[in-house]
Amino acid sequence: MSIKRVFSAGGIVLKNENGQILVLLTQHSKHKGWDFPKGHLEVGETSEVAALREVEEETGVKAEVIEKVGETKYFYYDPPSHKASEGKRQRVLKTVVFFLMKYLSSGEATTAFEVSGMVWLTPSEVEKKLTFKDTKELWESVVGRVEELQSKI
Repeated sequence: MSIKRVFSAGGIVLKNENGQILVLLTQHSKHKGWDFPKGHLEVGETSEVAALREVEEETGVKAEVIEKVGETKYFYYDPPSHKASEGKRQRVLKTVVFFLMKYLSSGEATTAFEVSGMVWLTPSEVEKKLTFKDTKELWESVVGRVEELQSKI
């Protein structure tokens, strides 16, 4: 069985609200998992540009990239296509590059249908809310950096 590769990018958006750092999480409208906003790269697009675009499309949040912080990789299965392979599902390896981002402003989400929930949490609340192991591990590797950046956000 061949493996299809898919590339996405996302943002760990930080917002300073009255001296308290808050982190943006979104809930996927289909599988209901909580994660950082993310999405696919379009043709010719860099990971950084895709991450900024996806954050804004899904949440309405305009942000700026602070730095790249890592990536997650995981497998899933595409549903079978109705054409070629009846009943066969394609195995997909998805790589998601994540960037720390600074919140700039809020606007209107253009792909809000992909997101059924959105919440700003303190850094200590984030790990408990995240659904996926790989994203929790990424967060554990980044949370110290978030605390270092508090005065700059």
